[in-house]
Amino acid sequence: MLKKERYLRVIEWFQSNIPVAETELHYETPFQLLVAVILSAQCTDKRVNLVTPELFRHFPTPEAMASATYEDLFPLVRSVSYPNNKAKHLIGMAQKLLSNFNGVVPQDIDQLQTLPGVGRKTANVIAAVVFNLPAMPVDTHVFRVANRIGLTTNSKTPLQTEKELVRFIPGNLLPIAHHWLILHGRYVCTARNPHCKTCGISEWCKSAPKE
Repeated sequence: MLKKERYLRVIEWFQSNIPVAETELHYETPFQLLVAVILSAQCTDKRVNLVTPELFRHFPTPEAMASATYEDLFPLVRSVSYPNNKAKHLIGMAQKLLSNFNGVVPQDIDQLQTLPGVGRKTANVIAAVVFNLPAMPVDTHVFRVANRIGLTTNSKTPLQTEKELVRFIPGNLLPIAHHWLILHGRYVCTARNPHCKTCGISEWCKSAPKE
């Protein structure tokens, strides 16, 4: 099967079967999503969603978080992975958001990456989810699923995966395609023991066992 046809079939299936796909992180504002995504690095969305209600009750805005101390923030995020670094990043991010962007979360990926704790994946998430821009965040699920299905060919890095997905997926579908791949990797195409027998796209997957 040609790669172009594989993309076509996989996209058609997702469009028909998962017409609505959204982030599972809970948030009310672009700033709160940025905080949640920073916390979600190497941590589950479920865990982050347990932490953020109390965090946002105390520090719902850039202004509030920028004035927080490490001692204020650490107890609220201590149950996520790398809480020490993330507490410092959140304060630094909020302060820089105020000093450089008037407290408004930018939509430019390069500008987003100037914020503490914000790498390319996080910047792409904000661009895609908040601003519906043609961006493709690549986390562990997207990286694994894209390679396993055969949407990417021997990609060694998230950036290689991102570039190949952006090349083949129509720009207007990139924001939702990001969620399709994440959810597929989270619940169907799991890292261990993928559920190939119940997978809707196994017919076009290069790794699925064939009858």
